[in-house]
Amino acid sequence: MLSVIIITKNEEANIKRCLESVDWADEIIVLDSGSTDRTVAIAQEYTEHVYISDDWQGYGIQKQRALALASGDWVLNLDADESVSDELKEEIETAVQSAKAEAYRVPIRMNFYGKMLRYSASPKRHVRLFKREGAQYSDDIVHEKILLPQNRSIGKIKNPIMHHSFLDVTHALAKINRYSSYSARVRLKQGRAPSFLSVLISTSWMFFRCLILQRGILDGKAGVLMAAFSAQGTFYRGVKQIYPDRQLHKLPESKNME
Repeated sequence: MLSVIIITKNEEANIKRCLESVDWADEIIVLDSGSTDRTVAIAQEYTEHVYISDDWQGYGIQKQRALALASGDWVLNLDADESVSDELKEEIETAVQSAKAEAYRVPIRMNFYGKMLRYSASPKRHVRLFKREGAQYSDDIVHEKILLPQNRSIGKIKNPIMHHSFLDVTHALAKINRYSSYSARVRLKQGRAPSFLSVLISTSWMFFRCLILQRGILDGKAGVLMAAFSAQGTFYRGVKQIYPDRQLHKLPESKNME
């Protein structure tokens, strides 16, 4: 039995596509963080397992809450702005039935303005499909990790999860601003305070790496934009570490900052 877990907040523009792509799963768990749009209503059209937990403590803790609600032997973790292709569906079903491994790393490929980026956001593999028993999420505020029992075998899935990260430029800038605040908070807690010069250098390096080393320029205008967004996130994070504003102190605490 396969359970899909999805955490949401104000994802009415994405959640339908996500849920339709996994309507074949045995169980779909949606844990909402207090949406003020139609996210919950849309989710309820696709699954009876829709829950609300607006005591936001960060991505790791929220995903652990969603995982605790799942009853399947296997779990597929998706973000609300992601979707599963027919090819990936078949590969997941084969992996679950064969059980050649106990967890699987799945590539994630970025879809930007309807264009599948081949270079700018090179596919990164993350453990997204795993046996539920003994698994739990770290309590990191952002960039959470799935923690598996020792010696659990991990395989690889070929077909990627589609990531529809940015609806438009305005949405992209808002998302970059939000994530950079979380990252800055984590780094400040670790005692990491960069110099302004190092922020400028790391920002320039990020743009160069994404555009040239990762060959993002071959993705055309979308590739240039993605490189700029990545560099902007690096710059925002560094500046917020140097000049932390009051809002950073309102972000949730995390027991695990590593």
